[in-house]
Amino acid sequence: MTTQVAPRPLASPFGTRVAARVAALPRTLVRGRPDSARWERPALLGLLLVTAMLYIWNLGASGWANSFYSAAVQAGSVDWTAFFYGSSDAANAITVDKPPASLWLMALSVRLFGLSSWSILVPEALMGVASVGVLYGTVRRRFSAGTALLAGAVLAVTPVAALMFRFNNPDALLVLLLSLATYFTLRGIETGRLKWVLWAGVMVGLGFLTKQLQAFLILPVLAGVYLYAAPHKFVTRLWHSLAALGAVTVSAGWWVAVVELVPTSWRPYIGGSQTNSFLELTFGYNGFGRLTGSETGSVTPGAATATGAGSMWGETGIFRLFLGEFGGQITWLLPAALVLLVAALVVLRRAPRVSPRRASLLLLAGYLLLTALAFSFMAGIFHAYYTVALAPALAGTVAIGANLVWMKRTALWARITAAGAMLATSVWAWVLLDRAVDWWPWLKFAVVALGMIAAVLLMLPPKIGRPSSPSGTVLRCVTVAVSLTGALLAPVAYTLETVSTAHTGSIVTAGPTVSGSMGGMGGGGMPDGGGGLPGATTGTADGTGGPPPTGTRGGANGPPAVGTGTAPTGVTGGTGTTPTDGTGGGRGGGGGAPMGSVAVSSELAALLSADAARYTWIAAAVGSDSAASYQLATELPVMAVGGFNGSDPAPTLAEFQADVAAGKIHYFIGGTAGQANGGSSESTEIAAWVAATYTAQTVDGVTLYDLSAAVDTAA
Repeated sequence: MTTQVAPRPLASPFGTRVAARVAALPRTLVRGRPDSARWERPALLGLLLVTAMLYIWNLGASGWANSFYSAAVQAGSVDWTAFFYGSSDAANAITVDKPPASLWLMALSVRLFGLSSWSILVPEALMGVASVGVLYGTVRRRFSAGTALLAGAVLAVTPVAALMFRFNNPDALLVLLLSLATYFTLRGIETGRLKWVLWAGVMVGLGFLTKQLQAFLILPVLAGVYLYAAPHKFVTRLWHSLAALGAVTVSAGWWVAVVELVPTSWRPYIGGSQTNSFLELTFGYNGFGRLTGSETGSVTPGAATATGAGSMWGETGIFRLFLGEFGGQITWLLPAALVLLVAALVVLRRAPRVSPRRASLLLLAGYLLLTALAFSFMAGIFHAYYTVALAPALAGTVAIGANLVWMKRTALWARITAAGAMLATSVWAWVLLDRAVDWWPWLKFAVVALGMIAAVLLMLPPKIGRPSSPSGTVLRCVTVAVSLTGALLAPVAYTLETVSTAHTGSIVTAGPTVSGSMGGMGGGGMPDGGGGLPGATTGTADGTGGPPPTGTRGGANGPPAVGTGTAPTGVTGGTGTTPTDGTGGGRGGGGGAPMGSVAVSSELAALLSADAARYTWIAAAVGSDSAASYQLATELPVMAVGGFNGSDPAPTLAEFQADVAAGKIHYFIGGTAGQANGGSSESTEIAAWVAATYTAQTVDGVTLYDLSAAVDTAA
């Protein structure tokens, strides 16, 4: 009897490739590319593991971090409409003042793992690890593994990167997307294939859905380098660039089109705008207003004063990033990067137009310089943590420049350049460390000593000790070790200080307290915490307001302080004495609304949650930060009257009265941030109407108005 054997199906080329890649996956993870050294992939995995430990360790200490975004994440985790639009509450009264892309990842995490500090912040930390990996991959394509590891390590220990990859602002996702855009553009330059520049365009478009026009700062660099270096005729390069621009438009524009085309009655109000328009938000408050300082509805005017003394956000100019608290966030290696960039361009001066090595340098250096210039001269709102956008470009530029100069060390000019960059780094570290009064005072002496020793070693000719001999190898290893230690010791110390400290509130900075900081609002403050929020006053019984709320320390970088100011209570009624948790500035300013969360007692949370099913919003409060505190404490919708600053016309007084009449709002929480920088006064009018119409009660020092109760006819 003959056994019939079924014929084997023909293997498809695609299936064969997939099977081969799956079979090779274990080796690829451990060993890496076929031409790589045995130590390379384990070193990369070690770098990523250490980065993950650095960013995740003690992560829950920051609590809700920026409660403004945490509340929106909570809303998006329970309501898909709030998820799509980035609403501040699950009942969709108003959105945050940014597009929602960064909220989507955190909201999905909360849907999977429940609402907690960890479920919100771990995705941010993982984006930091991914950014380090992407930068490694970008540099490794045309440079040594050591160079790529150096780039990744510098990014990982940049203080502002360690801050923002442990925080829930949109900047973490923006950095990852811009890093990917740079990587894909380089792949397009190497291969000339359209798909890579299309992917780069998609990354920039998603960056727009993360932080709007800031993502477009990199576009001129990506397009310019591709037009110059891609291996095609100019017409083809131009066509590819236009196609990539189309990818940007599609990946960013689909969401904008939905928001603008859907009737306003079907969606939440666009926070941060005065006309319920995302386009106005894009080109005004979050767009050109950031450059000019004309930001209607912002927390405070940003334009320079009449005396030319600068803006509330610090002096503008070419040296802005080196001043005050800004310097310690990002600029530790910036002087060296500029020196090494010039030297690297000299080394590559004879490279052909299509050289991927030079293209790598131009992409990263162009990204660094253009973004730094924009930050230096923007007159609108500017916070120190914005500088995290520079971190990948700075790290990559330093690593590539150092590699190219090191490879030319037989030339005297290269040794002088390396030694000069090392000395500049040490001197600048001394200056930055000297601003951190009483914080590890010995460190600046150690850094300068190491820098001087490294400079001497870098000046030694390579022939000393015979490069191929054991003594020559030892000398090279010692030189590299001392140079890296001297260059990175100070930023690593700043980073360790950052990850060991809780950061909460809307304005945060990395590192210890420094002299010359911008105070609670990034301007106008004092290092001792006397800054705080301009215009956010403490209401009194007659509604005349009082002094700004203060924290026990705060300032630009102080630890979380227990607020000593009273909670603002609105136009009339109640003196509200609820202390804030001091995290209004966290490590970025004095306590007080609207720049920080309010401590909500269990008794108050239980009262607000009672009969919640009967109402669309359990409460309404002026300003998103105040509303966020109550929403996170109860996990129920709280209307943020006037949006983030209380200066948006959402809702209007008539709309609010209609919601109250329809029984949609249970309580009004006393307090007002007031009209800000030409914004709407609707929130002030709403607070005044509530105080004049309903009877105030005080619960744990917080003034409440029960909007479901009978109207106080005697008022």
